Amino acid sequence: MQIYINNPVSTTWIFTVILVAGLAISARFKTGSDLFPLALTQELKGLAILGIVFAHLGYFLAADHRFLFPLSIFAGIGVDLFLFLSGYGITASTLKKRPSIIKFYRAGLVKLFTPFWLSLFLFLALDFFIFKIVYPWSFIGHALAGFFPTANLYQDLNSPLWYFTLILFYYLLFPMVFCKKYPWLAATVLYFIGFYLTRFNPAWFSNVQQLYQAHFIAFPLGVFIAWLFSKPVFLAKANLTKALNIKWLKQIGYYLMVLALVAIIGYTAYYSGVGKGPVLEQRFSLITMAAIVVLFLFKKIEFRLFYWLGFYSYEIYLLHWPILYRYDLLYKYLPWPWLATAIYLAVFLVLGIGLKKLSDIIVKKFQRLSF
Repeated sequence: MQIYINNPVSTTWIFTVILVAGLAISARFKTGSDLFPLALTQELKGLAILGIVFAHLGYFLAADHRFLFPLSIFAGIGVDLFLFLSGYGITASTLKKRPSIIKFYRAGLVKLFTPFWLSLFLFLALDFFIFKIVYPWSFIGHALAGFFPTANLYQDLNSPLWYFTLILFYYLLFPMVFCKKYPWLAATVLYFIGFYLTRFNPAWFSNVQQLYQAHFIAFPLGVFIAWLFSKPVFLAKANLTKALNIKWLKQIGYYLMVLALVAIIGYTAYYSGVGKGPVLEQRFSLITMAAIVVLFLFKKIEFRLFYWLGFYSYEIYLLHWPILYRYDLLYKYLPWPWLATAIYLAVFLVLGIGLKKLSDIIVKKFQRLSF
């Protein structure tokens, strides 16, 4: 159910201070010289999941949209970050070691589906035992297959799962179109397939078509960027970090660049094009995402809070909305919404850790049986 918050602006300020304090406590100087290390991708995922959770809280759970504003304006950007990093990660991994299609599906899809199925069974059971909701077998069948043709936050079992259908689509297509010699070709093919499907508008995803239209570019873009920074492509040959830091960053000023990126992020996130059509929305979202990625590439410190949230971001994404909307206790009974929000983040992290550990146990047992 929706929540009603007294003094949403002051509540947001108090929570923001807590969040900033948590980031400051978890901050440390970067180590290593890799341009795009794994720790950085986890930080970006942590930022992405926070953006999505805050948007769901501020715009869909709270009746007053001033709650968590402007932290709540990054939902679409968070989705694009997830898709971009998925495309980048899967391409970089495949370039290092090209598995067969069978091995790709067996390894990738098992890791994708296991936490998803566990969360799905959990919410089906909770709905049945708590609310006496019995879902039709047809829904359960296409849900188990990862097909979610609607994204109604207030009626669906877990509306954010529309994203699962989209990422599954890319995972299924990727090994079929990927060519290790020409990775850019996979990015091009995935882009045109996504473009065609979102414009063709088949009836089975008409209810989520606008969401797909606003986000279909990010995954192919991640594939393309991974190719740019792979050997023997020219960008991989240059020590880009060293060149940027020495030659022109020092000339124009490191902090001037940071301020410019923050200004771009703030402007394009606020004037996001939401409500003015998916094409404009996607354009502004990708600009904001690109500025965030560049900012994280060249920031001198890392935030472990972002890292840990990012490490369990997939599991948090699967769990957060039904807990907030249907099974909420904290906002209902705690008199301080800022405290409820902080506790929920901790709860999501703990639940994400538990879901990932259980999923890893199941995946390892499956892999032993497979071999």
